[in-house]
Amino acid sequence: MATMYNLFFGILFIAVCSAVYVKNYAVGADVSILRQAQDDNFRQAQDVNSGIVRLSIFRPVTLSLSKRNRSTPADPNIYREKDVPPLACLAQGDGRRWTILQIATAEIGVHEATGNNDGKRVEEYLAYTGLGKGHQWCAAFVSWCYGQAGLSRPRNPWSPALFPKEKTYRKGTHEGRPYENPIQSADVFGIYGISAKRINHVGLVKSVQGKYLITIEGNSNDRVESRRRHLSTIYALADWLKKT
Repeated sequence: MATMYNLFFGILFIAVCSAVYVKNYAVGADVSILRQAQDDNFRQAQDVNSGIVRLSIFRPVTLSLSKRNRSTPADPNIYREKDVPPLACLAQGDGRRWTILQIATAEIGVHEATGNNDGKRVEEYLAYTGLGKGHQWCAAFVSWCYGQAGLSRPRNPWSPALFPKEKTYRKGTHEGRPYENPIQSADVFGIYGISAKRINHVGLVKSVQGKYLITIEGNSNDRVESRRRHLSTIYALADWLKKT
């Protein structure tokens, strides 16, 4: 009888240990997957900041080990997430659009040092177009992003110069009128300044959401940020990647 009891408890002990091992192994595997995803994302961020752009597509792994931050910014028109550019530009068959947006996205959060169009990074944008600190830099930022993607044009710090006739497919008010060309990621948008009587602010199109553009733009609130702009506020659109 004692032998039967010993045998029974021995089998029970082995079963419990096996279950604990399997559970710990599964959790360890999940943690390994999460760490691998974080390492991959970190390496991609390093690549972008060092000028190396990988066109591989990755998606963050979300496990039940942590909760996502669901807080929303105070200004609904400002997007503060440094998220990956939309895949729509890949569907359009031009990897250069994806590259430009990766470069621009990595710059979100760059801001002026004193609020006077200055600061190390801001001055790099300006220097790319031949200017020093103290000048408006929205057009210089767009030009710099294209340059980092290996494109020689545009390269001009003056906003109206980013809308030459051969590249511009929309100019002027457009209430109720359809766009002649589809709006694409990495196109350049322009906003008309009434007091300046010309286009005085530009940026990059990130994506289109209904009647809104999601943008990445420099010199917006003294920084590089992603914004949500209604199409009715957009005066001009230019495609610098189309063949002319």
